[in-house]
Amino acid sequence: MSGHSGLTTHVLDTARGRPAAGVRVELHAVEGGERRPVTEAVTNADGRTDAPLIERGNLQPGTYELTFHVAPYFAGFEAAPRVPFLDLVTLRFTVSDTSGHYHVPLVMTPWSYSTYRGS
Repeated sequence: MSGHSGLTTHVLDTARGRPAAGVRVELHAVEGGERRPVTEAVTNADGRTDAPLIERGNLQPGTYELTFHVAPYFAGFEAAPRVPFLDLVTLRFTVSDTSGHYHVPLVMTPWSYSTYRGS
């Protein structure tokens, strides 16, 4: 998906060393402190959504939130804590250049996460 404009994501499980399949992802636009639902998806076997969260040409400047439902994913991981440390991971970011591609991945373990603007 690199090289395209729009918004994409994927989830990597670094504790297991593989993509995270079955993670529910919600996308909201944030306008004036209010969150407006845009779309939601579930990651596939490659840890990606089957389609961009926002297609090329439909991405608008503004603030967005990606919320990843990670507790259900880690519930089946025997090394994870009995009571999940991470439940929802919400990443708030700003889109300024709508001609570019915004790829916002989540790299996670049951106890930590990080992100970056990918290509």
